[in-house]
Amino acid sequence: MVKNKYLSLVLIILVTFVASGVGSFVTSSYKEPWYSEILLPSFNPPSWVFGPVWTTLYVFMSVAAWSAWKKVSDKKILQIYFIHLFFNSIWSVIFFGFHQIFLALINLVIILVFIIWLMRIYYQVNKISFLLMIPYLLWSSYALILNGTIFYLN
Repeated sequence: MVKNKYLSLVLIILVTFVASGVGSFVTSSYKEPWYSEILLPSFNPPSWVFGPVWTTLYVFMSVAAWSAWKKVSDKKILQIYFIHLFFNSIWSVIFFGFHQIFLALINLVIILVFIIWLMRIYYQVNKISFLLMIPYLLWSSYALILNGTIFYLN
């Protein structure tokens, strides 16, 4: 990774947002009319919530990965983070692109396993990184419940 610590932060944020761009593109291209036609739970948030929430979460998780990596210079942290980012990115492809609600649910379980794995590593090396991941863990847990309920209803 890049030696300049701020350049490496910018690169991690850039990769994170490029990965999220894949999901955003697929969501905007394939969400409708399918999503409007399926049954959604009463606790399904309005669409406008997702942009600000995910933007915040992507910044938090990027800073968390960078801070932990910077502290110990262990490439394994970034490897796990980027593999996790792949699963995060393909959730939208699976759910909105392929309309595979159950496979998206399985993917969310994988994402949660990665989040917990990263949090365990972060807790040992950088408590701030650990704390920055809590909102992501909570939102992804909520997404799991939401996705599971959508699967049940449809």
